[in-house]
Order: sequence, then C-alpha cells, then structure tokens
Amino acid sequence: MVTIKDVAKKAGVSPSTVSRALSGNGTVKDSTRQKVLEAVKLLNYRPNFLAQGLKEGRTKTVGLIIPNIRNPIYPAVARGVEDAARKFGYTVILCNTDENVKAEKDYINKLRKRWVDGIILSPASNDTEHILELQKENFPFVIIVRNVDFQANAVLIDNYRAAYDAVSFLIKTGHRRIAIVKGNQQLSLYRERFRGYQQALLDAGIPIYEELIAGDDSDSVQWSLDGYNAINGLLMQKVKFDAVFATTDLRAIGAIRAIKDHGFKVPEDISVIGFDNLEFSSLIDPPLSTVSQPLYEIGMRAVNKLIPLIDNKNVIEPTTEIMVSELIIRKSTR
Repeated sequence: MVTIKDVAKKAGVSPSTVSRALSGNGTVKDSTRQKVLEAVKLLNYRPNFLAQGLKEGRTKTVGLIIPNIRNPIYPAVARGVEDAARKFGYTVILCNTDENVKAEKDYINKLRKRWVDGIILSPASNDTEHILELQKENFPFVIIVRNVDFQANAVLIDNYRAAYDAVSFLIKTGHRRIAIVKGNQQLSLYRERFRGYQQALLDAGIPIYEELIAGDDSDSVQWSLDGYNAINGLLMQKVKFDAVFATTDLRAIGAIRAIKDHGFKVPEDISVIGFDNLEFSSLIDPPLSTVSQPLYEIGMRAVNKLIPLIDNKNVIEPTTEIMVSELIIRKSTR
C-alpha cells in the first residue's frame, strides 16, 4: 500500500508538504504542488481519510439511525439528511433498527467505535436511557420525528396540535362520530396524535366513544393492513361512525379500502383523513385529505442542528425545533 512517505520521496519533499498540498491547508508553491500531484498519479496514491480524520479528531461522517426505511416517511427524511450533509462535506451511514431497541443500542455503540462525529436518530421505542447517556457524555446527536422523554436537541412537528386541527376540521364539517386508528401507543408521536384527537372531541363537547378507538400497538411494515383491519372490525361489528382519523396515510388508505369493501362511499358516507402527506396520497381514489409533514426539511434541519454541536467543544443547551405541519384538504372528506 502506497503511503504518504512514498509520495514525499517520489516528489522530493517532506510528508508534511504532501499533506498540505493535498489538503489545501497551508501555503505550498504551485510548482511543489504540481510535483506532489504528479507523484500521487504515478504511484496511484489513495489518501487514508480515516487516519487523517482520527488525527484531526474528525471523520466527516454522521450516522442516521431510523426504525425502517420501508416506512415511506423515512426516504424523504434520509434524503434531506444526505443532501444537507453533503453540503458540509459529510458522509451519511444509514442504519435500520426494525423497531428493535437492542439493535438501536448496538448501532449506536458500533457507530461510536467507528468514530462517527455525530448521530441523527429516530428512536425505536420509549426506552431511551441509552440515548440519555449520549447526552450525559456530550456526544453530538439530534432526535428526529419521534420525541424522547427528556430535553434533547430535536427536530419535530407538534403531533398533538396537528391531530387536534385535523379532528377539529372533521367536527367543523359536521362529523360527530369520528373513529381513530390510533397507532402504536408505545411511541410518543402516536400518543400525542391520540391525545390531540381526544382533546378536539372534548373541546367540542363530543363524548369519547371507546368503541370508536381502533388499531393495534404494533408498528410493523403492515401499516395499511392495520388501518384495514381496524375499520373492517368496526364495520363487521356494525359500529356506526361518519369519519375516520388515521394516524398515518397508509392506515388511512387501508381504512378507505375497508369502507369500500363494505359497500360504503368515501366521503359521501364516511370521511377519511390521514397523516403524513406521502407523495402518492394525492393519487389514490379519492385523493386523501391529510396532515402534511415537512419530512425532507426535517432531515435538512437535523443536519444543520448537528454540525454546530460537532464543531462546538463546549456544552450547548439542548433545544427542540418544531417544524410547521399543514392540513391538506382533498376529496376524501366532505
């Protein structure tokens, strides 16, 4: 393997001169730089950026730990992270936990051993003690999408308010028996969306009917099946409702399929509203009313928040940035 010393010998300069010529740090004569570049080409030298990074205390890599890239909200988030990281000269390492806390802990440990400069993380569950340890050790990290139960650097939306506004819209348009496909209540974002649903009903003087609360507490890749099973179960039991608030777009799509399978029309008989505003949500029949999350921007903002944490050796007080969500009304609601 060709080393920097081999290049220095070939060019007739010192290794430190080779380093300055290749990095652009420090003054090197144009003629000297040219000799170095010719030696690099002749010897087919490839700089060891990891060794250089360790010497500088920086590897210019960040880890992105997410529950599942098959969950359609995360590709947009990941792209935002990658695009922003590239502008800062950083490379992103993607890790999928599959909603498994042990896998999440393992990834954090492995990434740190491989000298990543920071981590962007969407937690697998409400078990976050290992994430709190990162904060105690002053290791740079930013939480995205799913919140933790302690004050941390994070980029999120207000899930409570977004759900409250969606259900309030249904109430304002005349709906009174609103079912919910609640999502996994072990995760804070679904708890907040459920809380927003409940409070919107209470503020309107509408009872919270237990028979209208549907969905299970799993968060596998079968999100649309959860929506289908939840609403199909209500219809099989002859439960009456005039609207569905689904805590993801895929659950909403499953709900629409179940409603149609029972011979009802959307929105004439039952209105449906989702959450996420996935790219294809406007293309289904009928086009889905939904809460739009700025997923790509969340990824970008997370990087913009992480880089100063990496650059600043002093402890920075953790802050949470709340991104703006938007209620998008299409033809699945009346």
